[in-house]
Amino acid sequence: MAANQAKQLERVVITGMGAITPLGNDVETFWNRLVKGDSGVTRIDTFDTERYKVKIAGLVRDFDPKELFGLKEARRMDRFSQFALAAADQALKDSGIDLERIDKERIGVYVGSGIGGLRTLMDQHTLISERGPERVSPTLVPMIISNMAAALISIKLGALGASLSPVTACSIGNTAIGEAFHHIQAGRADILFAGGTDAAVNELSLASFSNATALSTRNDEPEQASRPFDAGRDGFVMGEGAGILVLESLSHALSRGAKIHAEVVGYAATSDAYHMVATHPEGDGAYRAMKLALQDADIQPSEVDVISAHATSTELGDKSETAAIKKLFGQEAYRIPVTANKSMTGHTLGASGGLEAIALVKSLQNGIIPPTINQRQRDEDCDLDYVPNEARTSDLSIGMSNSFGFGGHNAVIVLKKYGENV
Repeated sequence: MAANQAKQLERVVITGMGAITPLGNDVETFWNRLVKGDSGVTRIDTFDTERYKVKIAGLVRDFDPKELFGLKEARRMDRFSQFALAAADQALKDSGIDLERIDKERIGVYVGSGIGGLRTLMDQHTLISERGPERVSPTLVPMIISNMAAALISIKLGALGASLSPVTACSIGNTAIGEAFHHIQAGRADILFAGGTDAAVNELSLASFSNATALSTRNDEPEQASRPFDAGRDGFVMGEGAGILVLESLSHALSRGAKIHAEVVGYAATSDAYHMVATHPEGDGAYRAMKLALQDADIQPSEVDVISAHATSTELGDKSETAAIKKLFGQEAYRIPVTANKSMTGHTLGASGGLEAIALVKSLQNGIIPPTINQRQRDEDCDLDYVPNEARTSDLSIGMSNSFGFGGHNAVIVLKKYGENV
């Protein structure tokens, strides 16, 4: 057998996590509010929504970039990059990595954004329209391009390894984590910061999603607007934030005595090849991504203890994901708890996969499954155990997290509780 074929794959673990979310701007606050079933969805007060059909979103509150980065640096970053850099700094501190004692050529960044710096683009368009081209910022382009979050993190870390920004719409977080997992597994890096970020709650994107009738219009009861799998769901709720994880080879983590949160054991990505925005009605791509991720992990469907669903609270999306789960797991599907974090955060777009991976890690660590809130009316097509309204304690070892995006991008990761007997 050839030497490269005989080489054993590296095990990959999670050693750091950072979160900026509508539920709080650190991992513990985010997790504690998830477990309580709190909603981070509120009325939008960051711009005038009088003429908008939708007036609600999951907004990040109490986030002061000037305090975190200083005025000059903060003004040179769009909000999506600010979120990512803040979450990456949390993840670095959580990991305990000493940047002066690691090989910088063996550390990289896989962080993406679905929409990038749309706020900056809008502001600069106003400037050129009202005051002329002389007023446009020379930093416009680097502020709006979606790879800048990854670039700024790599600059901050001095990371000389691969720095990539996958753009797979709302499956970005899982795509980044999964590709980072395979990169480390193959021995090409020791450490990768991975996840996603988005800050797209603004006039333009809200108008577009609203005119596409994709958003909930429960403006008078924002905390009840995001209701995945519920028969009364009427669309998703926009959100914003960032979720960044530190992935590390087990051998490297053990060599430096790192605290290990969980292990990444499987990943797969597929395409629906069906429609620009609509998911495959039977969940074909989702089914294949879940199936392949379990095969990658060498795990049987019967071993899965919990599923973190993509579950955006749309009529077709929730129904097709449920169908995909049933197709893969058969009767086992009715045994496995399915949780939907977006019921509390709204849909944070490119940030969602990273944030939901963090929540799944905390579930595995603590034996607690956050609820899917706003479960009021049963949908006959969505009849699985969605952990309705209240968190649940359970003995958890294996968890699966689903992320799906516009264009038919599907990405699924499988995480495992880390411990001697697991």
